[in-house]
Amino acid sequence: MPDRSDVLAALDALRDPKTGRGLVEAGLVQGLVVAEDRAGFVLEVAAADAAAYAPVRDAAEAALRALPGMTRVSVVLTTESPASPRPRTAGLSPEAQRQGRPQAPRATERPAHVRRVLAVASGKGGVGKSTVAVNLALALKARGLSVGLLDADVHGPSIPTMLGIGGQPEYRDDALQPKIAHGLKAMSVGLLMKADDAMIWRGPMASQALTQMLTQTAWGTEDQPLDVLVVDLPPGTGDVQLTLIQKTPLDGAVIVSTPQEVALADARRAHTLFQRVEVPTLGLIENMSGPVFGEGGTAREAERLGAPFLGALPLDAAIRRGGDDGRPVVAADPGGDVAKAFAAIAEQVAGALERA
Repeated sequence: MPDRSDVLAALDALRDPKTGRGLVEAGLVQGLVVAEDRAGFVLEVAAADAAAYAPVRDAAEAALRALPGMTRVSVVLTTESPASPRPRTAGLSPEAQRQGRPQAPRATERPAHVRRVLAVASGKGGVGKSTVAVNLALALKARGLSVGLLDADVHGPSIPTMLGIGGQPEYRDDALQPKIAHGLKAMSVGLLMKADDAMIWRGPMASQALTQMLTQTAWGTEDQPLDVLVVDLPPGTGDVQLTLIQKTPLDGAVIVSTPQEVALADARRAHTLFQRVEVPTLGLIENMSGPVFGEGGTAREAERLGAPFLGALPLDAAIRRGGDDGRPVVAADPGGDVAKAFAAIAEQVAGALERA
């Protein structure tokens, strides 16, 4: 099998059209990952040069596929992020302007053929946010909606495991083709690499990967648009969150927390982020509720924040097994108590999205 040096040599044999140097020498190969039968990297160029480098991306993919045993290749063409904008208040409410809150530039158009975009967020990792995102998406689908699920946790993608999907997505008709699992359309950077690969990417590269998955995936068609795109965000309030806000209007956010104070403190920060960019918090969900982590803390926090409390989900082994086996509990046991709890949450979320 080809090793990293073979991959680098193949890429450096291609010429950068601006400098005439090899792609590696020119510094255009970013975030290279090589593992067994697959390789991938980000080709990062100036925004004005994107069209000119599309043939270079195609040539790089062809060069990698020509290596013996190389069967899965991904070259993501991205543009350099512009300098961070100065704080601005245009578009903010009068109250926010008086308080001098900074405003990230807001997008005005959703991804093509997508009616609503819902963010599932948490301030803290390890609270079961991805598990909630998957099962909430399935519960929305059970209401008759067409639903997509975007795994925006670029550094820790877990959606492929939870949905039991794999294999590199096809690129057809100038768009990435999402995987279909349990009736959901799904896209994740985890589909491009092996499960144990480390995505050693700088913040702008992670943001560009999110942008490509968000805007270049065939989520719907003119005749059959997607009703809801659920975006599973990474923990925290960093680059990926801001990129999503800048790339698409969000119709609302759901915040997941466990009942203890250490998680609730970070949930407050997530709520504050959405407040400052004027994205409505549709509600808080208490996950892993019960004797181990306690119960009721998230409901009390929602009341303090003036946000709806959407419901509590138990610490249940069936939820964990479903995520590990690629059969989420809402799909595996639609009549069970846990699925009913998700259905009640989905009913409130769907209603809030309709009113948004």
